[in-house]
Amino acid sequence: MPYSDALCLGFWVGIGSRDESETLAGVSHFLEHLLFKGTSSRTAKDIAEQIDSVGGDMNAFTTKEYTAFYIRLLAEDIDLGLDILCDILTDPSFLEHEVASERQVILEEVLMHLDEPSDLVIEHLFEALYPGHPLGRDVLGIPSVISSVEVEEIRSFFSKYYLPKNMVFSAAGNLDHEKIASRIKDCFDAGGSGEKPKRFTPDTPSVPLKVLERDTEQTQIAVGIKAIDRHSPDRYALAAINQILGGGLASRLFQKIREEKGLAYSIGSERVAFEDTGAVIVSLGTNPVNAGQVLELLNVELDLMANGQIDRHELDAAKKHLCAETLLNIEDSGSRMSRVGASLLLHNDVLSVEEIVKRIESTTLEDAIRVSRDIFSQPKSLSVVGPFVEEDWHGYS
Repeated sequence: MPYSDALCLGFWVGIGSRDESETLAGVSHFLEHLLFKGTSSRTAKDIAEQIDSVGGDMNAFTTKEYTAFYIRLLAEDIDLGLDILCDILTDPSFLEHEVASERQVILEEVLMHLDEPSDLVIEHLFEALYPGHPLGRDVLGIPSVISSVEVEEIRSFFSKYYLPKNMVFSAAGNLDHEKIASRIKDCFDAGGSGEKPKRFTPDTPSVPLKVLERDTEQTQIAVGIKAIDRHSPDRYALAAINQILGGGLASRLFQKIREEKGLAYSIGSERVAFEDTGAVIVSLGTNPVNAGQVLELLNVELDLMANGQIDRHELDAAKKHLCAETLLNIEDSGSRMSRVGASLLLHNDVLSVEEIVKRIESTTLEDAIRVSRDIFSQPKSLSVVGPFVEEDWHGYS
């Protein structure tokens, strides 16, 4: 992006919460925090001050299957950005006092999460969709593990997976590819290659109902249906179907439940895709007195999808939206860095924007109907957080 003053650099590591044993549940997220807490040559304060001094921004995030660390700054400060990222990914200090302080920070984050019903309803939905499997656990981990995990256990986990064989480096902006490639090579030349985590596919049937009784002003509802994995050629058709169902302001759920009935402020659907499975998730918040009515309306729309009732006008509008969204998402360096990094890590390929648009546009009405019937005819899981007990929802799930 030679016209851009900005630059975004990121490391993508193929490790997430699904790759943790129960005794290490939350260690990936713990490491997300710890890698910015200092190296043998920089303290945590040094890292923060150096990035702040050039007006940059650094952050990280953890998902169920990968963790990303990134810095956004001016192109003229690329050497500093590369130096810091390479430093934290190859030489983290894991000092006892830093681990102890960050342990408490993460426990506070968990408490904040537990106070947010809209987070809890999704957490419980994943438990219902993938019972007994790491995909069903929350990314933040188990508080008892966070409180007790030893520094050496964290260091061992890092040493095993945070190495080139399981990583991608991605950059976008006003840069020189060869210069960056050479710097990254130098950064990792002295280390080993590492390994990818061994994953097992969830095979336990989903649980139809999870209810968490809470004295809340709103009832949070989430419905999930297992769907295709991220490699499926039908993923473009599912993206269009999701857009029709609950992906935007013109979607069926937004129009029927919010605009026509006024029964929810926020409602929508999303598709999640993992290496070997996936799901479509609908979530919303509503007044407890309206919760049963809202779920009945929602089930009507899901049944229409299961029957393949999609028309050409809806599909054309959804495809146009997805194409425009794809093009708009490459306008800044951060979005481009993320697209390239995630694509290479998760698909071992980076499709051109033109190819992605072509695949979206090639989705036929027959494709959409077939995929909709296949997915939405599967069993549903219902998660509810609010002033209810499980018996109140028998017959709805």
